Amino acid sequence: MNSIPSVDLSDFLSEDPKRKQKFVDNIGKAYEDIGFVALKGHFLDETLVDKLYTEIKNFFDLPLEVKQKYEVPGIGGQRGYVSFGKESAKGKKEGDLKEFWHFGQYVDDNPKLAEEYPDNVEVKELPEFNKVGKETYQMLEKTAKYVLRALALHLGLEETYFDAYIHNGNSILRPIHYPPITQEPKDAVRAAAHGDINLITLLMGAQGRGLQVQNHKGEWIDAIAEPDELMINVGDMLSRHTNNKLKSTIHRVVNPPKELWGTSRYSIPFFMHPISEMKLDVLDSCVDNEHSKQYDDITAGQFLHERLVELGLIKK
Repeated sequence: MNSIPSVDLSDFLSEDPKRKQKFVDNIGKAYEDIGFVALKGHFLDETLVDKLYTEIKNFFDLPLEVKQKYEVPGIGGQRGYVSFGKESAKGKKEGDLKEFWHFGQYVDDNPKLAEEYPDNVEVKELPEFNKVGKETYQMLEKTAKYVLRALALHLGLEETYFDAYIHNGNSILRPIHYPPITQEPKDAVRAAAHGDINLITLLMGAQGRGLQVQNHKGEWIDAIAEPDELMINVGDMLSRHTNNKLKSTIHRVVNPPKELWGTSRYSIPFFMHPISEMKLDVLDSCVDNEHSKQYDDITAGQFLHERLVELGLIKK
C-alpha cells in the first residue's frame, strides 16, 4: 500500500445500514493493511480549529522563561509544558526537535479518577487558551468514540465495547511546536521513528509534508491529509489487544528541506487512552490456528508506565 486511505465518519453516523457497514469494512481493512486512515466528517469545526492554532501559536511564542513556569516536575510530562528536546523515541538517545503542551482528561463524575489524574495547567497569560483546548479535547474524544465503535463491529464485538473503557480515559491532547532548525541537526529529527502507545491517535495538522508512515515493505510513504481531514492511526495498546490484527504502524516526522529550515511546524495529536484498569489481554476472537497469542496479559496502566520509562519521561 502506497497511500493512506480516506474514509468519512458521516457514513458510519448515517441511518443507512449499507453506508455504515461500508465504513466499518473500509476502516477495518485500512487498519489491517497500513494502520492509518484520513478521516472526514469528524466533530471539529473550522472555527474551533482556527481558534486552537491561534492559541497554541500564541503560547509557543511566549518567552522561554514564561513557558518554563508551566513545566510541572514529577509527573512525567503528563500535563502542561514539556521543553525542547526533552522527549526521545524508544531506543533513541537524541531528543526530538520539538516542544509541546499536554491537556488531559476533564473528569466530572468520578472523584477517584479525578484524584488519580494530574490537574490541567492554566495559562494565565492567555485567557482563551485553556477553554479552546478543552473544547477541542472533547470534540476529538467524541470523534474517537465512534471510530472505536466501528472497530468494535469490525472485530466482532458489541458496538459499544470500548465506551466504558474510554469514558474518563487517560487521553492526552498534545499541541506540538517544531521550531525553525537553526543548525545542522546531529542525528536528530523532528520526531524519530516510533509507534504510539495508546488505542488510537487522531492527528490535526498533517496537511504539509513531514509525517511519514512505514508500509509492510519497509518503505516510507508520505501521509498528507486534506484540510478537512484528521489522520487517525492505531496505537500499540489496540494492536496488542487485537494480537496485531490491527496494525500499529511505525511513523516519523522528518526534517524539511534545508530551504524550509527557517519555518515552524505545528501539529496536534490526540492520544486516545483507556482507563488504566482496562485489560489489554489478547481478544479470543483474534487467536486461531494461524495466529497464536503473541502477548502476555497486562493492563493499560501497567503498559503506559513501562513505555513512559522507556521514553525517559519518568524514572523507574
